[in-house]
Amino acid sequence: MTTLSIFDVHNPEAAPAVTEDAGEIGQLLQRKGVRFERWPTQDLAADATPEQILEAYSLEIAKLKAERGFQAADVISLNPDNPQKEAFRKKFLDEHTHSEDEVRFFVRGQGIFYLHLGDQVFAVQCQKNDLISVPEGTRHWFDMGPEPEFTCIRLFTNPEGWVAEFTGEDIAGRLPRFEALEGATV
Repeated sequence: MTTLSIFDVHNPEAAPAVTEDAGEIGQLLQRKGVRFERWPTQDLAADATPEQILEAYSLEIAKLKAERGFQAADVISLNPDNPQKEAFRKKFLDEHTHSEDEVRFFVRGQGIFYLHLGDQVFAVQCQKNDLISVPEGTRHWFDMGPEPEFTCIRLFTNPEGWVAEFTGEDIAGRLPRFEALEGATV
């Protein structure tokens, strides 16, 4: 289930405020300039290729490209049997920003986006059907967990794809990781 946990950066050990209500999650994130929506997904074969996934969602991708001027779309997918899963996880665990919006549509699985917004960190455990758009310049990181299992469509205004500017802050290491938040409840 999609979950939002809100942490105080000055007291990250304190119990966070938590909600599983998708409407409330959308409203809370919208107030911070973050787009969050629930979109229908299609039943695709477990071994669907990136090309097949992009074709299956071509109308949704075209809509987002028209709305926001995205130039490229790709698919990122990771499974627990990937021998490089630890390296992939580590790559996204440090706080960073981008010079463009970071858009992800989860067509399978889950992962947690941590958004450092002022004195709070919004940990959004995204699931299948979730679309999140992290605004350009927003401090954030992503945790796919120790046994990653997800497939996301990514959209970019920069045809080169994912380019991060790391902040050097240690906030990501002071907050609970995927293992601690997975399935957190109110």
